[in-house]
Amino acid sequence: MGSTRLPGKVLMLLDKKHTTLDYVINQLKHSKLLGKIIIATTNLEEDDAIVQFAKKNKIEYFRGSSDDVLDRYYNCAKKFSLDIIVRITSDEPFIDPTIVDQIIIDFQEIGCDYASNNLIRTFPAGFDVEVFSRQTLERTWRETMLPSEREHVTPFMKKNKNIFKQFNLKSSQNIPISRLTLDREEDLRILKTITSKIPGRPILLRNIFELFEQEPSLLELCYDTDPLEGYNKSLKEDEEFLAGRKGVRNEKSD
Repeated sequence: MGSTRLPGKVLMLLDKKHTTLDYVINQLKHSKLLGKIIIATTNLEEDDAIVQFAKKNKIEYFRGSSDDVLDRYYNCAKKFSLDIIVRITSDEPFIDPTIVDQIIIDFQEIGCDYASNNLIRTFPAGFDVEVFSRQTLERTWRETMLPSEREHVTPFMKKNKNIFKQFNLKSSQNIPISRLTLDREEDLRILKTITSKIPGRPILLRNIFELFEQEPSLLELCYDTDPLEGYNKSLKEDEEFLAGRKGVRNEKSD
């Protein structure tokens, strides 16, 4: 709920009855391979609304740190004894269950430590799926210190291909949009338009692709932003963190 760019976005309505979080959960329920769906939210009072949503919809939930999201994921995995974790963010209302299932299949068949579709981005932002083992998560939790790695959960996994065996799923289509995620007020217009124009559920990426082919004028509602905007902001915090550690070492040496 505490998004800096669009506070409360996950409980904003995309149609007359359903919120962004409703869409995320309902899309994931169409996966054939997902097991338990768990909402990992924060201990902040503002996220009590997320817990109420989870209770109302009989969904398991976990509450943890608001800043150290990696710690929240790790302790959530411990509590629920998860061996394989599929990470989906709550601002992806059209997360495609067929893409989720394909990455799970690739993860298991290849026997890798980390699999996703965003190591090399060929899918629009808003369709990101990350799959990793509990062992990978635990090592990441144990060895990472940088704020960017604690806040964004998986950068350490991505950067260390010499440690973790990786796989990246590439799209077979040339998709004319770069993002369909909810970050700003402007995103609501295109997301609501898509939900109103595609009657079937779940809404798959191919359905959206077909819609844009039929109505190319909808592309005018889309706009580009840096998909790494939040991560790049955290990198600046890394610099401050490292400068602080250097200052502490210099004080000790003096």
